[in-house]
Amino acid sequence: MRHFYRKNAPVLSSMLASLLLFVGGFPILSDPEKRMTKDYGVLMAAGFARRWTYYIDVDGTILKIDKETKPATAGRDLTRTMEELGFPRI
Repeated sequence: MRHFYRKNAPVLSSMLASLLLFVGGFPILSDPEKRMTKDYGVLMAAGFARRWTYYIDVDGTILKIDKETKPATAGRDLTRTMEELGFPRI
């Protein structure tokens, strides 16, 4: 969970309100109240978020933004990318 504590991300205050999930041994955040999607500018007018995945390190640096997220392979893709970027498993 450590890599979600970040200094510069606009969502720090709403992190506790988000749901923490685990995929492939990695922690990920969900945003049921749409706070992150608004902060990151990915909430569409219809009220749905774009299917983008942000990979953010412990210092708050965005390492990668995946704008081609595919629901059918999202879990596998997320796990592979987090391994490639060096995120530790929990």
